[in-house]
Amino acid sequence: EEIERETAYPDGKVEQVLKNGCHLVFFPNGTWKKVGSDGKTVTITFFNGDVKQIMPDQTVIYYYADAKTTHTTYSDGLEVLQFSNGQIEKHYPDGKKEITFPDQTIKNLFTDGQEENILPDGTIVRLQPDGSKTIEFNNGQRELHTSQFKRREYPDGSVKTVYMNGQQETKYGSGRVRVKDKDGNIIMDTKL
Repeated sequence: EEIERETAYPDGKVEQVLKNGCHLVFFPNGTWKKVGSDGKTVTITFFNGDVKQIMPDQTVIYYYADAKTTHTTYSDGLEVLQFSNGQIEKHYPDGKKEITFPDQTIKNLFTDGQEENILPDGTIVRLQPDGSKTIEFNNGQRELHTSQFKRREYPDGSVKTVYMNGQQETKYGSGRVRVKDKDGNIIMDTKL
């Protein structure tokens, strides 16, 4: 780029105006700033290798050189962090967070305390603020964990519940109900 004019300041800063309209400012510590010919695109390259870009739409892209991490803040408030290991985090203006891990597991954190994990095989795990958990398996089975019991629901309509005292109750799709005590002894069976 051809320099139109250059100004050196007493503090050691040097400013160049290029013929294409760009402005460059060089600071004594090694940091330098480029303002695009549009006056709206700004790139600051810091002495430590970090780079901050401000785009015309006010999107800010900050690259942390040591961590090899990019943090993008959009004008609508969405923030996206991209880590060197492939993890991507999205922080929404309403407080929701979505994290995509390198193995493609997706974790959604909601403002009301709920959490949802979508595993690569399609299994979905939902955690509630009260500690209860729902697991939806890709084979159609569903599991519910509470402080009182663990229940597994099968696609054929069967439901098996294991209570905290060890008692087990199985309700089959046919209507049959079988109850076992904590030691596995059948205490009720309504064979149809």
